[in-house]
Amino acid sequence: MDKSFYTIFKTFFKVGTLLLGGGYVILPLLQSELVDKKGWIDSDGLCEYYALGQSVPGIIAANMSIFVGYKLRGQIGALAAVLGIVSPAFLAIVLIASILEEIVHLSFIQSIFWGVGIGVIILLYLATKEMWNKSVVDKFTCVIFFAAFILSACFKVSPAIIIIASILAGIVYRKKHPITECKK
Repeated sequence: MDKSFYTIFKTFFKVGTLLLGGGYVILPLLQSELVDKKGWIDSDGLCEYYALGQSVPGIIAANMSIFVGYKLRGQIGALAAVLGIVSPAFLAIVLIASILEEIVHLSFIQSIFWGVGIGVIILLYLATKEMWNKSVVDKFTCVIFFAAFILSACFKVSPAIIIIASILAGIVYRKKHPITECKK
């Protein structure tokens, strides 16, 4: 499949135009475009890039696009992908910023935002389902998930502390149980 600068840019531009709701909804969109349609990467690789995109500072969608673009064509691929993913948002901001105050109060626009909100909820569900299937694979990862969820939701523990504690727990667990024993 063609992996030229233009094709990478066009593919990520297409995803960027559909990316409403932030980086969490990018996973099902990229799954469809990069894995199912183009076959540029596999599903496991996509989930790894998603996890990496969340782990580094910045916008998740831009981080993911950089990782995928770099895998496809090195630095030029990373540049094409990140330009493609951020261009639609940039263009939309430039075009809408001057008239936003006028159109926000129209009932038609309120209806559009309501519909977009429903779409974002569905995409969040799909992203969660995809990450769950790839991440929670045994009893240990299930315990880590529920512990992180309870600490975050009930006790308002900082996400940074939860992430660091989960990393440390995973390191200790893998030292005692090599990955070959735990893989399904």
